[in-house]
Amino acid sequence: QKTKIKFPTTDIPDVIGGSPDRQGSTFTYGPYNDPIPAGFLSPASARYEYTRPLIHATLLERDIEISHWGGNLASEERYWLTNQGAQLLGHFDRVQWAATQYYSPPTAALRQLNFPLRVGALNPYFTDDIGNVSTSRFRSSRKEAHLELKPRYPVFGGWKYSFRIGWDADLRHFLRHLKTPEAERAGGAAHVLKVPFLEGPKMGEGVSYAKVEVRVILPEGARNVRFETEVPLVAVEETLHRTFMDTVGRTTLKLTAMNVVDEARDKPLIVTYDYPFSAAFRKPITIFLGVMAVFVTAWGIGMLDVSIGKPS
Repeated sequence: QKTKIKFPTTDIPDVIGGSPDRQGSTFTYGPYNDPIPAGFLSPASARYEYTRPLIHATLLERDIEISHWGGNLASEERYWLTNQGAQLLGHFDRVQWAATQYYSPPTAALRQLNFPLRVGALNPYFTDDIGNVSTSRFRSSRKEAHLELKPRYPVFGGWKYSFRIGWDADLRHFLRHLKTPEAERAGGAAHVLKVPFLEGPKMGEGVSYAKVEVRVILPEGARNVRFETEVPLVAVEETLHRTFMDTVGRTTLKLTAMNVVDEARDKPLIVTYDYPFSAAFRKPITIFLGVMAVFVTAWGIGMLDVSIGKPS
């Protein structure tokens, strides 16, 4: 057995446990030729300087909503972040922090988050518990779509920040149609949706997630839902999500994962479902009946005689 550990700096004053072979910022343990019994542990620790934030999300709620009528795929992500980096000594000084903008000293505070989105993303928004946050920048072209966010305040070690972001995308880039015997018997077609499991911030120091909940909100009337992903899941649930002008509710697939890291950003989530032809007209019929009910009610109220006096 041979283990290599590469640190971000060569200034490592303390090393406890084992006798590693040190070459610059790389420590090598082993090789060990003697047999090692199963379950054997030999802990080791090192103390070194790290002047970057350690971003950790205690919870990420990600919603992916599909609209066949609008041809739109709406994404929304809600983050509860904490910085596990070095904590701030003393009180926060706004004047001193503003002065550091001119010479950019090393700091463990979180200044900015970068979100590389899929090409074609549009209409982004960035809000937190107070309201809209205007310190954001969105760049979109034929080759890239990049969202840069600056929190309302610098997030130092031990501090927390919760916010939500969202954007729209063309559904044609993510959805494909299939003809299957089962779907044709139901008078519809099978659909295959392929989206990333995560589209979180991409930072040089990485991001870890304690819990991730992904909800795929399908059109009303979707059935025979199946999914496939390489991310290990701890819970799978199929529920109904009710929103504006729905009758029964939209079929929703909820996936829960624990202890997720950045590698999940490149892993796809594939959802297959059947959508009957009759289900596509459920919402227009509901809107038509609702409007007619309003007109009939208004006409009925107008025909009522609510006068007090007798007719002459």
